[in-house]
Amino acid sequence: MGTPEFAVPSLEILIAAGYPVVGVITATDKMGGRGGKTLLESAVKKCAVQHGIPVLQPKNLKDEGFLAELRALGAELQVVVAFRMLPVAVWDMPPLGTFNLHGSLLPKYRGAAPINWAVIRGEKETGCTTFFLRHEIDTGDILLQRRLPVGPEETAGDVHDRMMLAGAEVVLQTVQLIESGKYELQPQDAALATSAPKIHRDTCRIDWDQPVQRVHDFIRGLSPWPAAWTTLAGDQLKVIRGGVAAGEVDVVPGTLLTDNKTSLRVACHDGYLEVLELQLAGKRRMTTEAFLRGTELPPDLILGQ
Repeated sequence: MGTPEFAVPSLEILIAAGYPVVGVITATDKMGGRGGKTLLESAVKKCAVQHGIPVLQPKNLKDEGFLAELRALGAELQVVVAFRMLPVAVWDMPPLGTFNLHGSLLPKYRGAAPINWAVIRGEKETGCTTFFLRHEIDTGDILLQRRLPVGPEETAGDVHDRMMLAGAEVVLQTVQLIESGKYELQPQDAALATSAPKIHRDTCRIDWDQPVQRVHDFIRGLSPWPAAWTTLAGDQLKVIRGGVAAGEVDVVPGTLLTDNKTSLRVACHDGYLEVLELQLAGKRRMTTEAFLRGTELPPDLILGQ
């Protein structure tokens, strides 16, 4: 059970290992693309079709027709990677249970955006966890965990791509562990739990009146998507990539300093954020140097006003 590209390596590694995947459950097709006229299939569906695996795309996971189809597949074990919350009737169906791959070291960062929030919070280490599902989201007993370092300049996208592959290996190891019957479950300590809620547009607005390292981590944690943003003369400006620049701050946080050639710095509470890649509303993403070649910025601009 899964939908985005993140889930594809987990499906492929199980197929390559010779496990009989009896079915794939994924999101319904959507209309999109230019003019909204293209039928868009999930990455997991495309993979399943290539391998000749039956695909179910229920709108309602509690629908009796879907439950009957799922039951007819006769799965002994269900594997969930980047899918939606399941009702008890689904996760309690197979005799060996249902386990989920989550992109954090549970119980830290329970929720919809664990990779983003780990980077936003400046974590130097994160990881992935497999656990048996129960009704409360991301609270089930842990099967396996793998730790992954987070580099000081890595973005959420960088960590996502590494975890996508590492997570697939953990999924395979978990299936093998369950198959052997020789495993010990580790209950989660609720006292150590932190949350990783869904990210909305307002979540992504940059507050320049913070320590520059915190601003840098915020930008990394939202890159490349949905991207941290501010405003430049009333227009939305996304900051895709930045760096920490030292220097004594004697201007208002958010003040833009530029040579109008190659450098664009923004004052923060205790230093400067060097903007390296950006995107102005209605424009493509570009380096700061490319942006400044076509834009002459007036002095004394303050971002976010």
